[in-house]
Amino acid sequence: MTDVHSSASTPTSPIDQLADRYLEQSFVLDPIAATEMGVAGHDHELPDYTPAGFEAPAELIRRTVAEAGTIEPGSPREEVAKDALLERLGLELERHEAGVPQYQLNAISSVPAYLRQVFDLMPTATAENWENVAIRLNQLGTTLDGYRETLLDQADHGRVSAVRQVHGLAERIASWTGADGDDFFAGLAAQAPEGPVKPAVEAAAASARKAFGQFGEWLTTDLAPRAPERDACGRDVYELASRHFLGASIDFEETYAWGWEELARIESEMEQIAAGLNGGDRTIEATAALLDDDPDRTIHGKEAFRDWMQQLSDSAVVELGGTHFDIADEIRTLECMIAPTSDGSIYYTQPSEDLTTRPGRMWWAVPAGVEKFATWREVTTVYHEGVPGHHLQVAQTMLRTDLLNRWQRIACWVSGHGEGWALYAERLMEELGYLDDPGARFGMLDAQGFRAARVIVDIGMHLELEVPRDNPFGWRPGERWNAELGFEFLRAHCRMETEFLQAELNRYLGWPGQAPAYKVGERIWLQAREEAVRRKGSAFDLRAFHRDALNLGSIGLDPLRRALAKL
Repeated sequence: MTDVHSSASTPTSPIDQLADRYLEQSFVLDPIAATEMGVAGHDHELPDYTPAGFEAPAELIRRTVAEAGTIEPGSPREEVAKDALLERLGLELERHEAGVPQYQLNAISSVPAYLRQVFDLMPTATAENWENVAIRLNQLGTTLDGYRETLLDQADHGRVSAVRQVHGLAERIASWTGADGDDFFAGLAAQAPEGPVKPAVEAAAASARKAFGQFGEWLTTDLAPRAPERDACGRDVYELASRHFLGASIDFEETYAWGWEELARIESEMEQIAAGLNGGDRTIEATAALLDDDPDRTIHGKEAFRDWMQQLSDSAVVELGGTHFDIADEIRTLECMIAPTSDGSIYYTQPSEDLTTRPGRMWWAVPAGVEKFATWREVTTVYHEGVPGHHLQVAQTMLRTDLLNRWQRIACWVSGHGEGWALYAERLMEELGYLDDPGARFGMLDAQGFRAARVIVDIGMHLELEVPRDNPFGWRPGERWNAELGFEFLRAHCRMETEFLQAELNRYLGWPGQAPAYKVGERIWLQAREEAVRRKGSAFDLRAFHRDALNLGSIGLDPLRRALAKL
């Protein structure tokens, strides 16, 4: 096995020094980010979400961008570092000036979710760690008050998220406080060790529960009446959101048309597999039901399912490392976790910066009452979140101290790059022979079709486009997209529970541009590979392509193409 970890020191060119100064200063303003990245020293702090608190990081970005503009890169590596920094920070500044981080809220990615999830990642090995948990819990009331001030300020300027999103966030908060689901805060306090710290954590958890409950009530009684009914964000907002998530500018109409073609192609492949699995019946829905009822593809119980995921993940690391990928010993541990919430989300969290305090983790927030799991649906989920997906991509980047500055290694993240790579990784596992089982391949295509449907629905609803009159399914030709049509389309093409699909629809409406980043990102990754094949011809090496591409770190997809063209 080739060890990708180098003992060389972190690059110290002027652009690298600037990026790392920016990172250190940003931790002071956003201590939650420090915790997420496993950086010690900030676990007792929370960000300031008042209007002034939002302005402070924007001013830091302005200063950093201005200084970066004066730096002349001394090498191709430094050019990539500068390109990445300016692309990311430039978009953050555009979003701030448009008020997006200040006013946009939803149930998945907004300040309240950020505040809750950080407690999943905080160290808890010592009494001092638990003291930090208590300190943070006690600050939540003041922090949410500051965020309320910002939301009101934005509302006074006519910027409020759609009422569907306001109510959705209030419902999610109710699921955390025990008003409509499990009591997250009671569960957290129960984990505190016996001794003097436990009563302090219990009291702080009660305070946090009350603060979140009051904030959720305020959303319903005060902000919701000021929120617009219209779900669509419109082209201007969507264009900025799409660039933020992709790190690239795309043609929306062309991408929308491609989404229809891609979904039709995927479903055609699924029908071919269905015919072999289901006695000649090509119906996708009937085949999915057949696989769901197959006892050999069923696991009962959350813990047993977690163990299955862990075994599959461990096998992928062992089998891929040294053959198709370089996987260093330091990143061969990935923990599969059942999350302490029950909202159905699946996500990855990166290791701590030292790669020892906290490993990379794949989380599954299993919905309440779910005890039966169909493995055919989730084989590629493990590959997506683990290896060769997010874990390989993120953890390998963290190792490259010889090529990437600290900001590039632990802080730079572009959804189109990351989610596109993870979806590409699912397809790659088919190419490498890991999805020869027709059920697993059917599951991979089912997930791919879900992501293709997202492209259609997300772009269609937010731009209020017309359904193509010649669409391959003959569905609602000539009608204009709205939320009702969005749900109908998801229901017709995604074999999932109604409640999950409704949550997905709300996610797309409240987080414009994010959902297409998976499939569009994969498309750009595949195009980049095709371009590399054309450039290198018979000298093209797939393993080298993956290594060289990932060694660039997470980067906007336009900068990725520019960098790959020079390799």
